[in-house]
Amino acid sequence: MPALGGPRRPVQRDYFAELGVRTFINAAGTFTALSASLMPPEVKDAWHYAANRYVAITELQDKVGERIASLVGSESAMVTSGAAGALTCASAACLTGTDAKAIAQLPDLTGLKSEVIVQKTHRVGYDHAIRATGVKMVEVETAEELERAVNPKTAMMFFLNFANPTGRIKYDEFITLAKKHGVPTLADCAADVPPASNLSKYVKMGFDLVAFSGGKGLRGPQSAGLLLGRKDLIQAARLNTCPYGDTIGRGMKVNKEEILGMLIAVELYLKTDHQAEWAEWERRVRTIVDSVRDLPSIETETFVPEIANAVPHLRIKWDTSRIKLTPPEVAKQMREGQPSIEVNPGTDAKQLVIGVWMLEPGDAQVVAKRLRAVLKGA
Repeated sequence: MPALGGPRRPVQRDYFAELGVRTFINAAGTFTALSASLMPPEVKDAWHYAANRYVAITELQDKVGERIASLVGSESAMVTSGAAGALTCASAACLTGTDAKAIAQLPDLTGLKSEVIVQKTHRVGYDHAIRATGVKMVEVETAEELERAVNPKTAMMFFLNFANPTGRIKYDEFITLAKKHGVPTLADCAADVPPASNLSKYVKMGFDLVAFSGGKGLRGPQSAGLLLGRKDLIQAARLNTCPYGDTIGRGMKVNKEEILGMLIAVELYLKTDHQAEWAEWERRVRTIVDSVRDLPSIETETFVPEIANAVPHLRIKWDTSRIKLTPPEVAKQMREGQPSIEVNPGTDAKQLVIGVWMLEPGDAQVVAKRLRAVLKGA
């Protein structure tokens, strides 16, 4: 038996091949259904280190939470089961505080506050993680409507960061109104790293709780996330989840490997040369563009989403009367080739979208060669 923490044997089995599971080059991005990101070696080392040792989960959460909070400038922090788990635990915290009876009672809200105010344009499929606590989502559109909606049943105000451009109540006004009425705020910033500054930006802005995905741009364990914010609410959130048994978040377990891996992911991310990383992403875009620029009717454009996944992406369009394949058909051929290549789900009838930031070294050249072959063959 190898010593604990000692050298690991090289993997001899191709497990996915044995199972008949397709692997692919990720020219899509950090999409959960496509297994998001790959952990860097330092995070994998931390994972394997933790896998060979026993610790008390509450103590590890204490220490890791303290370290992460100090790194990002938050009053407190905890590792969660993804951003969705963070939303549930955060919502539960605002409903129960540290009241053991209330914690055991969820999602029965008898005698508790029961409403969450949200802008209509900020409704999203992921808010099921909030509704799981039993609350009613109260939709508003204007500041006046929000003030009228606040009442003794209001437990929390929810803000979807991605929807800031479409909502009529922007960051500052939303936070000001919440503080005026003494209502805690939760911001869902799941896919909003990079830039690294976002890890501290929204807490400093005044949101009481902020949720991030750990397995996207941070490249931590995919099923981990972060909840940052007020110490009292983080304490309550932790009491509403594992390892405590009679809680709504008991099934939202994060193990010691994920907790430690998430800390190392944050440490590593904050030390990354993000300027050099950006330059590499742009180089990958150029590699792909250069491979197809001479084909008939090809138009290319680099774009960076304003919020969420704010990294260089490549948009490619062409005249389908000259290149006789639609973008979805090209995506299908890329997926079904060898090696399989997944492009961005933003691909539609008018454009092919390629995300370059999750490509591994050498992948850009493979994507470029395959894309040229598919388009030229049409």
